[in-house]
Amino acid sequence: MNKKIFAVLSFMFLIASVNVFAQSKEAAAEDQAVEATEKADSSVLKYIAAAIAVGLACIAGGMAVGKIGAAAMGAMSENPELSGKALPFVGLAEGICLWGFLVGLLIIIL
Repeated sequence: MNKKIFAVLSFMFLIASVNVFAQSKEAAAEDQAVEATEKADSSVLKYIAAAIAVGLACIAGGMAVGKIGAAAMGAMSENPELSGKALPFVGLAEGICLWGFLVGLLIIIL
């Protein structure tokens, strides 16, 4: 009697494990299809986010360089000794564009 119960339970376990394996394969195939769709959607959003980051940073950097550069040129026209002190501020304003580019690059890579 014990051998029959053991054989029946072993057979039921085998059927159950085959069923679980088949369902997991189907679920994996469905997950891959959903994952591919989500990956395509996320890649589009990545590029849009990177473009916005770089675009806004470059616009802000251009505005900053325009104002700081005009003020630096005005100060240097009155006192030429200020050129060493004024030009680094223009470089700092250009750094805004560089940071925007780095953020956009990290968005695309990661």
